[in-house]
Amino acid sequence: MKETIVVIGANHAGTAALNTILDNYKDKEVIAFDSNSNISFLGCGMALWIGKQISGPEGLFYSDKAAFEAKGAKIYMETPVTSVDYDKKIVYAADREGNTYEQHFDKLILATGSLPIRPAIEGMELENVQFVKLFQNAQDVIERLKDESVKRVAVVGAGYIGVELAEAFKRNGREVVLIDCAETCLAGYYDREFSDQMADNLKEHGVTLAFGETVKKLEGSVRVQKVVTDKGSYDADMVVFGIGFKPNTALGGEQIKLFKNGAFLTDLCQETSIPGVYAVGDCATVYNNAIQATDYIALATNAVRSGIIAAHNACGTKLESVGVQGSNGISIWGLNMVSTGISLAKAEKLGIEALTTDFEDWQRAEFMENGNYKVKLRIVYDKNTRVILGAQISSDYDISMVIHLFSMAIEERVTIDKLKLFDAFFLPHFNKPYNYITMAALSAK
Repeated sequence: MKETIVVIGANHAGTAALNTILDNYKDKEVIAFDSNSNISFLGCGMALWIGKQISGPEGLFYSDKAAFEAKGAKIYMETPVTSVDYDKKIVYAADREGNTYEQHFDKLILATGSLPIRPAIEGMELENVQFVKLFQNAQDVIERLKDESVKRVAVVGAGYIGVELAEAFKRNGREVVLIDCAETCLAGYYDREFSDQMADNLKEHGVTLAFGETVKKLEGSVRVQKVVTDKGSYDADMVVFGIGFKPNTALGGEQIKLFKNGAFLTDLCQETSIPGVYAVGDCATVYNNAIQATDYIALATNAVRSGIIAAHNACGTKLESVGVQGSNGISIWGLNMVSTGISLAKAEKLGIEALTTDFEDWQRAEFMENGNYKVKLRIVYDKNTRVILGAQISSDYDISMVIHLFSMAIEERVTIDKLKLFDAFFLPHFNKPYNYITMAALSAK
């Protein structure tokens, strides 16, 4: 009799887990439940769609129900799981037609994702107050933008999602105000020397910035008309909240141990406190190599990797995570910013004695007259061990691949001194012989 593996949730982490099992373990019975009507929506493309940088959403899906079923899985769409009996190993679910399901499992993979944080403030029930997470959310926003009376959009939250949406709505021809209680944007990933660079970029392209302000209420009759903060108010025909997400862990009940932020606490095999029950993606923890500790980093890349790891372990192949660095990037009106590990501000918050070395230079040799851009680099390293803890890079040039070097450096516990004379090739078409990586390392105290 085949061993039954049930996967709850079929977006990035769930999709990775399902494909790993179906492609490598033909002796398993694979069953998945998902509450949505679609699978594998790339939410990172939502802003591109809204901003008309892509023609439509079709390319934002990379799998579907038919693809999984062709490989032998049984997929229940629009069928939310209502509860799990971990002792009897039974998943209970119900579809939209009222049909109920009781599914036994031998192994269980929880890929329940995250939910948008909804602030408890007055006026949230007004029309045109939006959240962005699912394909349907983006679809709804785009439909509402067909109304030409929607001229002013307020985006609340200046993390990656908020900044991308601010650009998207501006590209869509709307007036935009970006509001955040922090004093700058992208505060979770970059130090002020970099985040302020993005803030200036937003201002230069006509986005009104309202940083250091907390939203107190929304005003309007039927449709939202105004956002009121602790320092002022802003007219708005639409308000979009992107203030973060929280792990969706309700199905764990009181049986699965949780991390300090409420995520399922997992080991390096993505296994929870219940043997044979795994958690992956935005609902689960990962191991952060930069701080050498369990952490919560909700990124699609981490979701995919955790799904692969859990799938192999659920099928009997021991596979441990090598940890993550939280590598990430953003590109707004041609300003490219990437980071990995932790910032100096984050290090200080964690009580880590850290130093930085900064360097700014041309990407290519100065005599390369066309297509040459300045690059700004910061490397964060431990004051005592000199181990690299993080890096931040910005440029109008596509420097995205450089961050992978620093990601691997953090994973392998490389010191800043190791970078001083590392073998970096030179060709004027690409870089400089005394490149900014080498020079930053040589400048380290």
